[in-house]
Amino acid sequence: MRLAFGTDHAAYALKATMLPLLRARGHEVDDLGCHSADPCDHPDYIIPVAEAVARGDYEGAIVACGTGQGSAIGANKVRGIRAALCLTPEMGRLARQHNDSNVLVLPARLITTEQAMAIFDAWISASFEGGRHARRMDKIAEYERRHICP
Repeated sequence: MRLAFGTDHAAYALKATMLPLLRARGHEVDDLGCHSADPCDHPDYIIPVAEAVARGDYEGAIVACGTGQGSAIGANKVRGIRAALCLTPEMGRLARQHNDSNVLVLPARLITTEQAMAIFDAWISASFEGGRHARRMDKIAEYERRHICP
């Protein structure tokens, strides 16, 4: 799968350890920043990642910051993005199955690399179930079309 990965400084170390693991599993992953542990603002990296997914440049993305909250808020401002903050593999699986998540949000200060990879594995291997969940996602997409600027 072709993925983008963006973080702030608080999640830089997590990204640095995850990138080679993701690539070793055959995923094409582009690092869209940040590129050091120097303090920075997560919207500078998270929003461009979300925009790239929304444009179709990537099939999905991983974003992260200290708690994941800021990354989730920022990514979800982009029309068409369904960013899900996940702390367990079950949350990752359900984010895809029930909410058709296209951006996985990780809380770097709250999980280990091993936990992050388990969450990613559950997220990436799940598929959207549709059905009653599609009706709900359609309602959100309709709201976006009517109220959110492109």
